[in-house]
Amino acid sequence: MAIYLDSARPADGERAAALGFVVGATTNPTLVAASGLPAAEVVTALCRLLPGTVFHQLTGETVADREAEAHRFAKLVPGRVGIKIPTTTENLALARRLASEGAIVGMTAIFSAAQVALAAEAGARYVLPYVERSTRLLGDGLALVREMRAVAEAVGRDGGSSIEIIAASIKTPEQAVATLLAGAHHLALPIAVIEAMGEHDLSVATIAEFAKALGPTEGDG
Repeated sequence: MAIYLDSARPADGERAAALGFVVGATTNPTLVAASGLPAAEVVTALCRLLPGTVFHQLTGETVADREAEAHRFAKLVPGRVGIKIPTTTENLALARRLASEGAIVGMTAIFSAAQVALAAEAGARYVLPYVERSTRLLGDGLALVREMRAVAEAVGRDGGSSIEIIAASIKTPEQAVATLLAGAHHLALPIAVIEAMGEHDLSVATIAEFAKALGPTEGDG
């Protein structure tokens, strides 16, 4: 499993980097707009802060525009920028071309297991489903993740095209755990959720209890 930051704010990247175990980041047009920064500046900053892949989502109006955009962003930090592509039939053909050139390709805005099967055949390395959004629109985002994992395992048998799930649109620590148990390989999380996963009221209370039992330490008082 790998943890990705789901944010386009460099300040969040700094907090994630300080933890030492967040490998990369996922961005999308909404997150970039909220950051108030140009997408290229966001991607470059997050690549500087985090050690792994930082994903940029294509927004060009035509396939040609999106292909040129993918090449432009991949060159910002060679080998470090992942290309997120919204899932449509024509974009799967684009994914195939980019993957054949060595690009790190992830298919996003993906809402069915059938799309996962084609994404694998197109050479995408990842699919990035939206758990909370899928629950809201389809009824059960966790069930969708389970179906996607089953397809990923099926297409990977006997030397087939392997593909991994980076689940996003996760709002709470409980939802993060449920998504992992449903079969996601990796999680993309807001910094607040990552930090909340490391905390529990009983942990705080237990630490305080131990400190009280020890009494004043040497040199105190």
